[in-house]
This record gives sequence, C-alpha cells and structure tokens, in this order.
Amino acid sequence: MHELDPLWVKIFLAIHITAGASSFLLAPVALATAKGGKQHKRWGRVYLWSMGIVAATALPMAFFFPVRFLALVAVFSFYFAFSGYRVLRLKELAKGGRAETIDWIAGSVTFVSSVLLAWLSWFRPAAIEVLPGVGVAFGFIGMTGSAKQMLSFVRKPKEKFWWYTHLGNFIASYIAAWSAFSVVTLGRMLGNHWYVWLWPTMIGVPAIAVTTAYYKRKFATKVKNAITA
Repeated sequence: MHELDPLWVKIFLAIHITAGASSFLLAPVALATAKGGKQHKRWGRVYLWSMGIVAATALPMAFFFPVRFLALVAVFSFYFAFSGYRVLRLKELAKGGRAETIDWIAGSVTFVSSVLLAWLSWFRPAAIEVLPGVGVAFGFIGMTGSAKQMLSFVRKPKEKFWWYTHLGNFIASYIAAWSAFSVVTLGRMLGNHWYVWLWPTMIGVPAIAVTTAYYKRKFATKVKNAITA
C-alpha cells in the first residue's frame, strides 16, 4: 500500500487484514472442537463471515492495484467456505431433496469465474499477473469443486456426503486463503515462483484426502459394529 492510495483502499485493506487474520486463527479452532458441537458451529460461522469479508474487500482492491488473479481466487475461496456451510442444510439431497436457488447461483458464478481464470491464465497470463500453469491449476480446482457440488444437486449423493463436503470444502477454503497470503507476502521476498503459489495446495490436498479417509474408516467401523451387535 502507498501513502497516496485513496482512503477507501486503506480502510478496505485494514478490514481485509483483520478478517484474514481472524480466518487464519479460527479455522484450526473450528477443526479442533467437537464436530457438531456449539463451539464448532459458532467458530465455523465466524470463519465463514470472516472469509466473506476477505472476499468482499479483496475484489475491489484486486482491480485497483491491480492483482486480478486474486480477485478470481477470492470468488472460489469464499465459495468453498459457503458451500461447506450450505451443505449442512442440504442433507436431504441424499433422500431426493432439492438445492435452493442460492446454491445454484453460487455454484454457477464460481464455475464461470474459474473457467475465466483458467482461460486467462493460459492465453492472457500478463492480464491477470499469474504464472500460466498456476492459474490453470487454480481454475481447475474451482471448476471441479463447483461442478461436483452442483452435480450433487441433480444426482442423488450417498449418505454422509454432507460430512465429507463440509470438511473438505472448508479446508479447501483455508488452502485458498493461505495461497493468496503467500503470493502477497512471501512472493515479495522469494519472488514469483510456482512453489510460492502452490505450497498450500501441496500440503492441503493430501490433508483433505487423509482426513476424509480417516472418517470413512470410522463410519464404516460404526456401521459394522451396529450390524454385528
């Protein structure tokens, strides 16, 4: 930020940093508390609102500076948190229930934004200040996440789908937040290298896979014990 930047930019940046710091601190708290408990729900909602503020302030600032890549990343980073929260209200999809209009709108906007991110990253990387391969990777993640979510709206998912979606999407949102933070801060010190952009993804994606596998085994054991009891 420069001293000559408009007042609104300084205010937005202060709010953005505060909300971002809150999200970094609160995500581990929400993950550490008992799943489904009051504390988990409370801190999970605070994290969601923090990510909403981060995205809302990032969009106008990304076009002002400009760092348009981060504007597109802000869209799907919030979407992962939003969809992770919304899926708890969509448990009936497994029994033939329907998603609401807001779910379709959010998924569609994220999918289109992710397609745009991938296209611009490959064909116009200078226009959004991103390494082509990195931008395509993020675009693919956004497209896959939103498409998978919307597919569950029309194709009846399995029981407990909401558990894995809730867990995985919130962690994915956290990964995206760390990615943006890494580019803005570490990038200034280490330079514009692919690992500055992708190290959170390289750590976070295996973490999602390991955590999901753990709960699948846990639920399978409970079902097996219930059958043999």
